[in-house]
This record gives sequence, structure tokens and C-alpha cells, in this order.
Amino acid sequence: MNFPFYIARRYLFSKKSTHAINVISGISVVGVAVATMALVVTLSVFNGFHDLVASFFTQLDPQLKVTPVKGKTALASDPVLTQLRQLPQVEVATECLEEQVLAVYGDRQMMVKVKGVEDNFDRLTHIREILEGNGDFELHAADMNYGIPGLGVAYQLGLGYTYEHPLKIFAPRRQGQLNMANPTEGFVVDELYSPGVVFCMKQGKYDKNYILTSIDFMRQLFDLQGRLSSLELRLKPGSDFDAVKQQMQQIAGDRFHVHDRYEQQDDTFRIMKVEKLIAYVFLTFILIIACFNIVGSLSMLIIDKKDDVVILRNLGATDRQITRIFLFEGRMISAIGAVVGILLGLLLCWLQQQYGLVRLGSSEGSFVVDAYPVSVHPWDIVLVFVTVLAVGFLSVWYPVRYFSKRLLH
Repeated sequence: MNFPFYIARRYLFSKKSTHAINVISGISVVGVAVATMALVVTLSVFNGFHDLVASFFTQLDPQLKVTPVKGKTALASDPVLTQLRQLPQVEVATECLEEQVLAVYGDRQMMVKVKGVEDNFDRLTHIREILEGNGDFELHAADMNYGIPGLGVAYQLGLGYTYEHPLKIFAPRRQGQLNMANPTEGFVVDELYSPGVVFCMKQGKYDKNYILTSIDFMRQLFDLQGRLSSLELRLKPGSDFDAVKQQMQQIAGDRFHVHDRYEQQDDTFRIMKVEKLIAYVFLTFILIIACFNIVGSLSMLIIDKKDDVVILRNLGATDRQITRIFLFEGRMISAIGAVVGILLGLLLCWLQQQYGLVRLGSSEGSFVVDAYPVSVHPWDIVLVFVTVLAVGFLSVWYPVRYFSKRLLH
């Protein structure tokens, strides 16, 4: 049996001659537990928001998106893209062409991004789940091209779910010089008609900026026949996503990027990661302050056990073993606080998931969700546990050695 650990365990749970020492030890455990609980809950809330935002983007973003490294477009018949399409793990492949245009409806106008896609776009994404209106997902009929605007675009242009008149699209000509005497000659003008629906992702990046239409319309408008700005892919269920992505990047080489959903929204998720990191750092500082209680508890314990130290020395205990007794004491307080705090944090997260105890607002339906979303990630729990133990162990090392030398000699 580890002699210092055995003595430290008895000191931790035994009654001291001064009752205040037991109280301070209890306060130390509570302080570490509360700080640990705050870490677990806060990181889980950030995970909840991360997963919530990711669920929005999965409705319109593909699993994998292949884009050219140089230039805005590439040949749709490029051998590399053909090879990627023909991989056995690929279930759906859609060619897309995206450009910025001027949309005009009546006396209103705005700059929007028009994304031309193929008819199988509804198999690639969950577009049908975010449509609102009386129509369906349609991109064209006969010689008519349909435009499905985001909810924000429809509002700003005054379109409604179904717009009666065609939506005029102005795109700059790719060749020739602009005639300042008649600027309209520098634009190609075409029209989009209403399929009776708009899409609503509840993300301003798309709802306020995008219109979906057929890729043939975009190629004709910009005179980009046979070209695409991205190849968007969906894998078959059960495919090893990471392995397939790595294989695709090897095939693409330095000519094409292969991005997953998180990389497609890298700016958004990077900000969320930074915010989570800052919260972790600040709460770790609070944990360090909570560990100061352990120092106070140990210093009083060392004073209280001076007579015991003399007896232990007479029994043959070395100064190193005696110092380790009090080091173990501080570490046990940290470990108990960590375990209790993690259990309490997991309990609070479960209660929030089940009952939504902490609400986002007083009025129902004001937000996308009514209560703070929570998602517990196992690696975050491991990180919190390791952090608490590391902070607790380091915080008691120097004070114990210092007090041991000053008060036990």
C-alpha cells in the first residue's frame, strides 16, 4: 500500500482538532466542483449551438464540394471531375454554377447570388424540407426557367411565395466594352418565373442573398456552356467519409479543393471555435482561483498535524514521504471536486436537454429554439477532467513544499 496516500486519505475524511479545517476542505471541494460544473455546462452549450448551426447548413450544403483552385469555373468534362463522379462511393453528383447578378422586380432591385443547379439537387440536399409556399421544387418547365428565392430576398424584392410577373435578371456581358451612352447594352437580361415556393434556412447568409435556378439558365446567361463553378457530391450511406474525402483530394491534386460541410462554412465555425476556446480559458482562470481554497485548507492542515508529523518521523517516515502526504491531500480534493462537478454538469445538461429549463426568451417562437441547446461531447468531458486535475495538482505543489519546509522543520 502507498503509505503517503493511505495517511492522506485518513486525514481527508477524519475529524480535525479544529473544525474550521473540515469546513475549509469542504468549501475547497465545492469550489472546484462548481468551477468544473461550469466548464462542463458551458462547453456543452457551445457544442449545442455548433450542432444547431451545422444542422441548418446541412439542408443546403452538400456533403462534399469540389471547387477549382485557380479561376472561378472549370470544364464540367474535366477528367479529374469525371473520375470523382465515377467513384463507387458517390451516390449523387450535381454540377453547379454560381454568380452574382442584379435582380429587378417592379421598382425594387438588389444584388443577389444566383446558384444554378441540376434537377437532382433535391437528392443531393434537403432542399424540400426548407421550402415554404404552395408549389414544389422545380427548376424549369419547357422553355421557362424557375427561380426559388430565399425568404429574405423575396421580402426585399416584394415577391411573396408566388410572384405574378417575371423576375428580371441582369448579368454583365463577358465580352465587349461598356457603352456609357447606353449602359444597358453591357448587360444580358433574362427572366425567372415563380414555382410558388421560397426556401427558408433561417440563415441570413443564404436567405437574404440567394436564388436557386437551373444550371442551363446560368450557363446561357453568362455564356459559360459546359462549365461549372463547383461539383457537389453526396456519398452512399455507410461510406467511410474521411477516407473517401482523402482519396478525392489525392485525385484532385493541386487543381481542385475538396471541402466538407464544415470547411464550406469555415468562417462561421472558426468563430464558434474561438468563442468556445475563450470561454474555456476564462473558466479555467476561475478554476485556478477556486483552487486557492485548497492551499488555505492544506496550510491549516499542516499546522494542525505538526504533532503527527513528529510521530511519523519517529516511525521512520522521510521528509519526502511527509510532503507527499499533503500533496496527495490536495490532489484528492481536486479529484473529488472534479468528479462531483462533472456529474453535476452532466445532470444539468440532461435536465436542459429533456426539459429546457433555461429559456432563450420569454415569448415562444421568438428564436429558432426556445431553450439553450446542449450537446455533450465525450472528449470535452475528458478535457475538463484533465484540466481540473492538472490545475489542482500544480496549484498545491509549490505551497505544500513551501509550508512543509517552514512549518515542519
